[in-house]
Amino acid sequence: MGIKWRHWALPVVPLAMALLAATGCESTPDARPKPTAAPSTSVARVCAKPAAGPAKAPAGAVTVDPAVVGDLAAKTKSSPPNTTFWLRPGKHRLDPDRYAQVIPKEGNRYIGAPGAVLDGGKKNQYAFGGSARNVTIRYLTVQRFVAPHDEGVVNHDSADGWVIEHATIQYNSAAGLMAGARQQVRASCLRDNGQYGMNAYKAGDSIRGLVVEGNEIVGNNTGDWERRREGCGCTGGIKFWAVNGADVRGNWVHDNRGTGLWADTNNNDFRIENNVIEANDGAALIYETSYNAVVRNNKIRKNNWVEGRREAARGDNFPFATVYLSESGGEPRIKARTDKVEVYRNVLENNWSGITLWENADRFCNSPANTSSGDCTLLVRDSDRCAQPAIAKPPLYADCRWKTQRVDIHDNRFVLDKSVVKCTAKCDRMAVLSNYGTYPDWSPYKGERVADAITRKQDNRWHDNVYLGSWKFVAHDPSRVLGFRQWQGKTYQQDTGSTLGPRTGG
Repeated sequence: MGIKWRHWALPVVPLAMALLAATGCESTPDARPKPTAAPSTSVARVCAKPAAGPAKAPAGAVTVDPAVVGDLAAKTKSSPPNTTFWLRPGKHRLDPDRYAQVIPKEGNRYIGAPGAVLDGGKKNQYAFGGSARNVTIRYLTVQRFVAPHDEGVVNHDSADGWVIEHATIQYNSAAGLMAGARQQVRASCLRDNGQYGMNAYKAGDSIRGLVVEGNEIVGNNTGDWERRREGCGCTGGIKFWAVNGADVRGNWVHDNRGTGLWADTNNNDFRIENNVIEANDGAALIYETSYNAVVRNNKIRKNNWVEGRREAARGDNFPFATVYLSESGGEPRIKARTDKVEVYRNVLENNWSGITLWENADRFCNSPANTSSGDCTLLVRDSDRCAQPAIAKPPLYADCRWKTQRVDIHDNRFVLDKSVVKCTAKCDRMAVLSNYGTYPDWSPYKGERVADAITRKQDNRWHDNVYLGSWKFVAHDPSRVLGFRQWQGKTYQQDTGSTLGPRTGG
């Protein structure tokens, strides 16, 4: 789990001013966009304007009294499955024990009146847990719970079939929300949680059919976990783990400390569309060691200013990207709605760099360099098979790697005004590359084999895009920085039908 952007030694320049001069950065390494105002386009604005629940109890509902501590948990326990609970206006509390929580029964529905809040008081770890299926939570604010690292507050045990609508889940430790199979999260505010807005992880990798639609996902990772545990790969507005089938559409993902949307390790069949993703400290989207996705019709703006600038200031020449595809691509042998990773009809404006396709030559099943420890590709379930001598020959030579292949990037608009980003260099990259394979000593992928493959042999294509501004292109390895004509030329043959022009106002 987690991500390693590159694996090569880099020289250290001791003077911060020298670093800033070398990269052309015109502000401090942690400079970030101002908090994002609501965009002019139609997008989820649910945190500032949450929908109100019913002012009267629905017919047949059990009424929950905020003046009685523990009333919600007690009435849930004493009521049968498929009961509707209506929470009166006010602050509802659980018993003060750290493990006190609501354990729903199958089919239960929890509906908040206007102003209904379930507050953990910084004492309770979990709000809703247990294995009951098909639970619904609507019009309820859940806040100030203190779940442990990597755990979650709502649907703590990743039960299946839950529906969370018009909810506000905020100011919690760890993840505000976990996910199970067929979960639907709609029109909700996931705000200012300590680690993730939602952690879509379930033991056994059984999440299928996840829908995330019309939500506002903002300000998450208040605990700044990537700095506290360097390289942990344990943050994001939303993090997805081994999810098979997800529709992520119409969300406003902004101002998160770190990555906006991050799919990590054996995800498959994603559609990420019609979102506005902006002003996140890190990448807008990371799709890592995963398969078969469509990324379309998104507006992606002012992302990666903090993390991209910080790495450039350190002297790193890796093309840190706003859309980062790491060991991920299309695989026809794995069932999905597409057999490619297709990125099209998106607008990327004033981000720190553009799209990077990356494949770490040293990262494969059974390699010590595989940060997804214990996981293998979806084509080889048993990592132990990926060993010499079998790994050096077909089919394992191909199947033991997560490959960045069959990526089709077309009909996008890339706009860069360096005066807005406050940068003159290293914020203008589009890239397809790998490192020089060196590790472990029994690896069959040493040298430039992977770099040659990702660049020329794995059907990765840019075409019919529009570029406005000063763009550069990186191919094969970080040292090969190309102009547009070289990028289009016979050696790399990228961006056929594309145009490059000056920045003219977007």
